[in-house]
Amino acid sequence: MLVEEIMKTDVLTLPPEATVAEALQLLRDNQIRHIPIIDTENQVIGIVSDRDVRDASPSVFDQFTDHQALNKEIQAIMSSPVVTVHPLDFVEEIARVFYDEEFACLPVVSDNKLIGIITEKDMLYTLIQLTGTNVQSSQIELKVPHKPGILPKVAAIFGERNSNITSILMYPYKDDPNYKILVFRVQTMNPLPLIQDLRNAGYELMWPNNMVEPRT
Repeated sequence: MLVEEIMKTDVLTLPPEATVAEALQLLRDNQIRHIPIIDTENQVIGIVSDRDVRDASPSVFDQFTDHQALNKEIQAIMSSPVVTVHPLDFVEEIARVFYDEEFACLPVVSDNKLIGIITEKDMLYTLIQLTGTNVQSSQIELKVPHKPGILPKVAAIFGERNSNITSILMYPYKDDPNYKILVFRVQTMNPLPLIQDLRNAGYELMWPNNMVEPRT
């Protein structure tokens, strides 16, 4: 999945000369958490968060505070330079950027121009889509040998039942490089026949590991 498929394109921005008060109003009115700061050529030169603006704003409980702080230009508190991503970057790869850098959002730039923004909330929703948890389905987890051809071999068992697979994930089995965990989400409310087929084929079920097909 590409960044351009999940990014928001209606990005609210401010010029560097905008005031803290303007940024505060923009954040409140639109219930957003970040504002990219752009120059006259729509190039990203900085970014401010709701926390940046809040820290720069005088407390409403302090009558002795100099409220001229609200007239300070936003460029005085913005973070710069800004890490950006490209619309053709893979979502799975920039997830690592979010994790490593602990970012809450990333501007999306093409030809040095701001064209969108992607947030940690967008990333979480995308994870839900990629794992198939947004579709009513049953989850089956298998421990399989880590060797070529294992995935189509297991998937063939699902095909024999004409089961509709909504998503497949693979991840390591603990610290053992000889095995992997395959996670299938299948559009069926009765996975028992599939589970029995997988057991009959010699695969070890991690989940569900306590269900058996009822005797007839």
